Formats: sequence, structure tokens, C-alpha cells
Amino acid sequence: MSSARKQDQGKESKAEFCYELLRSRILEGTYVPGYRLVINQLAQETGVSTIPLREALRRLQSDGLVEVVRNVGARVAVFDAEQVEHTLQILARLEGYATAISAPFMKAAHIDASRKINDRMVEALEEFDPTAFTALNREFHFSIYEHCPDGHLRSLLEAEWTRLDHMRRSTFSYVPGRARRSVEEHERILALISGGADPAEIERVACAHKNATADALHSAKQR
Repeated sequence: MSSARKQDQGKESKAEFCYELLRSRILEGTYVPGYRLVINQLAQETGVSTIPLREALRRLQSDGLVEVVRNVGARVAVFDAEQVEHTLQILARLEGYATAISAPFMKAAHIDASRKINDRMVEALEEFDPTAFTALNREFHFSIYEHCPDGHLRSLLEAEWTRLDHMRRSTFSYVPGRARRSVEEHERILALISGGADPAEIERVACAHKNATADALHSAKQR
């Protein structure tokens, strides 16, 4: 292998390291919304040169996790309630379609696995922990999407869920009343899939499920 190629691979690996490190710090809340991402400071913290860090920030900006503000520079993206609602509305369309086209590929064992996750969500309602409940909610939905035959759609869903995770650490902490209704809606979705319902009906119900959360957030904001 030529030295030039080795150098290119080294740059790529450093950029990937920076990307994963900064991404995890953002999603874990170490870098909160509005936190300034100063290149020289990050270089000192990570021991990596500025070039791979700049590449990592460009990728994070493309992911919607970082924004560049005039006279401020790069910072962790700041979101408002309207953007959260908008993301939920986008997810409603994506999830409705993804659920419908995943359904034919879900065998009885797959449906049972999803139902067991939903059962854990029901148990979690007793001593309600919004963050843990939200993690189970994500696990439930992706137990369906993993059967989606469209890889690009799965990537879009992952990206939008990641943005939503960053926007609000837990949607259910803002609208706790949605939690119980949510698990009931999950059961209805699984019943439709199990019963071999028309894909259009599965899509409609799955889309309405996510839109109901957006509507609940909107109502909470109006109070």
C-alpha cells in the first residue's frame, strides 16, 4: 500500500473517530443545545488535528445535530417545539409507510417479540420513567422497521429518530398522558399486522399513532 493511501485512510479514521465522539457527546447531553464547538478547543480535548474535526462537524451539520451561526460559529443545534412537531409529522408519514411494507415480512415470532417489548412498556407505566419509556418506545418501533425491505427508508427513519432524540430527551416527559394511549395503539398496530390487514389500513393507523403524539405536544404548548 502506498504511503499516500495510508495517509488518506489515517485521515478518514481520525475523522470517523471525531464524528462518533462528538455525536455521542451531543446525543448523551454532554454538549447541550447551544454549546459552542470551538475547533481549537476540541483539538486540545481530543488530541486530533483540526482537519478531521472540521470534517466531523460538517457531517454533524448534515445530520442536523450541529448548526453554524453567523458571528458565533459552530454550535450544537437548538430546536423549538415547532420543529419537534414538524419532525414528528415527517416521521408519521415515514413510519406509516415503513410499518405497512414491513408487515408482510413479520412472522409470528417477530410479532411476538414486538409484543413483548410493548408489554415491558405497560409494566414501565407503573413507576413511570419518561427516559426509559422512550427508549423502549424506540426499541418497539425498530423491532418492526428491521423487517422493512427498503434500506434507504430505514436510514431515513434512523436519522429522523436521532434528530428527535436530540431535540427532546423524552417526548413523554412533556405529555405523560400519551404513554398509556401509545401502548394501546401499539397493540392495535400489532393486531392489524398479525391479522394480515390491508396495508393501507396499517399505514393509516401507524401514521395516526405518530400524529397523535404531535397533536399532544401541540396541545401542551398551547396551555
